[in-house]
Amino acid sequence: MTEVVTYVEMTARDQLLPSAAVEGVGLSLEPPGDPVIRPLLARVAAPHAWPSLMWTDEQWTAWFAEPRRRLWSVRVDGAPVGVAELEAQQGPAVEIASFGLVPEFVGRGIGGYALTLAIEQAWRFDPTGDGPANRVWLHTSTLDHPHALQNYQRRGFRPYHTETR
Repeated sequence: MTEVVTYVEMTARDQLLPSAAVEGVGLSLEPPGDPVIRPLLARVAAPHAWPSLMWTDEQWTAWFAEPRRRLWSVRVDGAPVGVAELEAQQGPAVEIASFGLVPEFVGRGIGGYALTLAIEQAWRFDPTGDGPANRVWLHTSTLDHPHALQNYQRRGFRPYHTETR
């Protein structure tokens, strides 16, 4: 199967095109190893065959231990319905390494606002003490939700690289 991976970025905070707020939707910073994250990520990842679905317990332990990573659960009226994973990179840049909703919440009009909240967190993210980000980026692929790239572009991300696998 051919997969097209598209890399997108923002290089200034004012490039964010926020979605309209959705009542009851928010992000909750989760502590490393929080028991809600792993099953939540699995539910988000399942329809898209993310590689983390095949990880061992040791791989999960190492992943949770990464000090440059922060994990937020996307919540609707307090219930966890998605994830936003941010990872500090050199630059200082921030990668939105994972973002998504569990299948039963896809298509309900909350993804754009949840992504807006994640991008706002990315611009403030400074786990290394190097200062806030000067670039926020992510990659998406044709294995992700069919509207993922469109959502990223509607929030202000611009493609800078594409590769076929």
